Order: sequence, then C-alpha cells, then structure tokens
Amino acid sequence: MSLPLEQLIRRLSLRQLQVFLAVYELQGYKKAANSLGLTQPAVSAQIKQLEETLEQPLFEYVGRKLYRTRAADRVANSVSNLFTELRHMQIDLNAIQGQLSGDLHLCAVNTAQYVVPHILKLFKQEYPKITIHLKVVNRAGAMERLENNQDDIVIMGMVPTGKPLISVPFLDNELIPVIPADSPLNQKANITIDTFLGQPLLLREKGSGSRLAFEVYSQEKRIQLKGNMELGSNDAVKHGVLAGLGVAVLPKLSLLPELKLGLLNSPKIKGFPLRRSWCLVYPQGKHPSPTASAFLQFVQTNLSVIEKYFKDLEDK
Repeated sequence: MSLPLEQLIRRLSLRQLQVFLAVYELQGYKKAANSLGLTQPAVSAQIKQLEETLEQPLFEYVGRKLYRTRAADRVANSVSNLFTELRHMQIDLNAIQGQLSGDLHLCAVNTAQYVVPHILKLFKQEYPKITIHLKVVNRAGAMERLENNQDDIVIMGMVPTGKPLISVPFLDNELIPVIPADSPLNQKANITIDTFLGQPLLLREKGSGSRLAFEVYSQEKRIQLKGNMELGSNDAVKHGVLAGLGVAVLPKLSLLPELKLGLLNSPKIKGFPLRRSWCLVYPQGKHPSPTASAFLQFVQTNLSVIEKYFKDLEDK
C-alpha cells in the first residue's frame, strides 16, 4: 500500500532522487557512483531506501545485467521533470537578481567555429557575468572529450548513434559543392554529381563530420568517393580549392566571404545542399551546471532569433 503524499514528501530527498536518476540513465550502479563522486555501496544504499519508501522494486538484476522496472520508468519521468524545473527556477532567480555567473566550458568541432562565436555574442548580451571557455578540436578530439566528460557541452554535427548522449539540434548546417572561380564547370548552369566528382576531389580527414556527411550521401547514391587529397581542416580544404587543386563539399557558413567576392562558386547539383543539424551534446546522466543550463535554455528559447541571425549573415 503506497504512502500518503505527506509521508512520501518527508521520506524522500533530492539527493536520493538524483542518485536514482543517475542509475536509471546510466543503467549501472558503478557508472552512477563514478558520475556522482560516490562509492558504489552508497549508491546501493540510497536506491534501497528509495525502494523501501516507494514500496516498489526499481531495478532488477537478471544474471549480471541491470533492468529497469515499469515503476522505475514512471519515477524517472517525474524526477527528470522535477530537476528540469529546479534548474529553470535557479536560472530565473539568478537572472532576476542579475547574478548568474561562473564558468561555462564548451567544446566545438572545427567546423562549428564559424557558428559558435555568433551565438556566444548573443548569449553574452543576456549573461555578461558568465565566463566562457571554448575549446576547438577535430571530431575525434570532441568524441574523446565527450567520453571523458571534460566539458559542459560539446557542439557538433553528425552526433554518433548508439552512445548514451543527449543531443539538442539548434541550427541547420548546409554542406555545398564548391569549385574555383576559373573552373570550366562555371560555364554550365547545372552539372551532375558524376561531372563534379570527375574533378580532383579534396576531402577532410577520415572521421571528420563534414566528410562523414558526404560519405553518407555517397552511400545513399551508391557513388564511390575517390579523394585526390586529404586535408586536416575546412580552411585547408577551402584554400586548396582557391589554389585550383580541385573541388570540395564544405559547410556554407565557412565559405560566405569567398562566395560573396566571387573567389569561389557553388554549382547547382541535384541533391545539394546536404542538410545536417548543429547540436548541443552532453552525456546522458550528466546534470548540467547552472551556466550550462542557462546556455541550453537560451539556445532552445531563441531558435528563431539564431536562425534569423545567420540568415542575415548570408544575405549581407
């Protein structure tokens, strides 16, 4: 028989619920203990007390594998909503006082460097007291930092599947074909992908988000990519195209100045631009800090503002 609400409130603690949610999301006592800085016996004790209070089993072991019960699913939904509201309340109260401050640690993949500073400009106008630390790395570096929980939020496209990650899409990332201004292809109104790939092709290194997106497209179209040169950054690829070394597929935002000046051109090819999303990513089970929560909330609340900002950049 379940407890009356008043008794339930007296027996429950936020710490207990935090431990439960970590075990639920990470699907393991040891992982939850590591994420919370607790010992595994301490986590087990908290879960046992919670199960006794609720008079319901929340987790079951079959062999060595942990399974979540239906009761756990229901509790997790309510607890997750509760912590979300508490974070929003903390942000709002700090904003009312004008005192939200602290450090925000962000990591962005190389390509996102064309996006992130503009968003940080908008964010800092609302939260001037937050100190931002931004690390720009390649995709492999971003994945390693995610695995090691080194940042509050990682900004990337092509979020890996099959990993326990929270991903919040916030802006389209358009990948477009690009050719030198003096390329013979500029004489044609429309060209085929086969004609485009008949030119020397410059690619990012294996594992980069831009290359992965292009590889997904080529697999869908059953096209084989044969790069003539691999380069370690979008800027290096762009300058390779400027130098006449070949053609490439790159994020549109990284090409705006050169396209406007006529130094590069983007031919019309069926199936392009390739549209992917920039995402805010962090490990599942991680509870964002107040500054990280403020950033997440700011981006999600201002999606239309951010989209318009970048549209205006393209139109300038």
